[in-house]
Amino acid sequence: MNADPADQRRLLDLADLDARIRRDERVAGNPPQAERVRELIAQRSTLSQELGARANVRDDIAAELKRLESDVSVVDARIARDTERLAASSNAKQAQGFENELTSLARRKSDLEDAEIALMERLEAADAAVAEQEALIAETNAQGTQLSAEAKTTVAEATTRLEAARRDRDAVAAAIPADLVALYERLAARGNGAGLLRAGACEACRIVLPPSDLSAVRRAQTDEVVFCPECGAILVRTEESR
Repeated sequence: MNADPADQRRLLDLADLDARIRRDERVAGNPPQAERVRELIAQRSTLSQELGARANVRDDIAAELKRLESDVSVVDARIARDTERLAASSNAKQAQGFENELTSLARRKSDLEDAEIALMERLEAADAAVAEQEALIAETNAQGTQLSAEAKTTVAEATTRLEAARRDRDAVAAAIPADLVALYERLAARGNGAGLLRAGACEACRIVLPPSDLSAVRRAQTDEVVFCPECGAILVRTEESR
């Protein structure tokens, strides 16, 4: 196949635009922030599970503390009742019974209050553990929100570039003979469509041509379409190819 050297050189512009289009299609479909956002979503799920476990521990302690407080209230009520009865009693034996019960109730109240203090300390630690986990989740959410916003910007910018590159490609392709474009696109669909021959190497595959192949390429007429023996791309020859 023969083609005007100028048209062959335009294939390099087409190849460059195609490379840019592929790159921005990847970015638009999967921005670089996406992987980290997915990691943060998984991390947030794990953190939320741990938060639930810590909240359950805190709630159990709070419920136990509430029960103890209720028990203390009951003991206080009995102490108040027996104190009144003791004050009103004129029977020595009965009074002794009230005094013994008041002593027992005082010990019971002391034990309950000691248990309350221990539970309050545990509740304080549990509250701190919940708050710590909530802070981690908030930080994870903030990172996710920021990265998601950055990803949207990245996608928008890539989409804008894509639209411009596709318009440019249409214009470049329209200026090249249809049969040459069709050949280029068949080759590009399999791998490399076209590459500049520079310093004895095909820039499409970055491989240096063997001397015999290079000599054959250089002997070809300027309008002859030649191909890289390594990757099959159209080898575009310019002044840099000498």
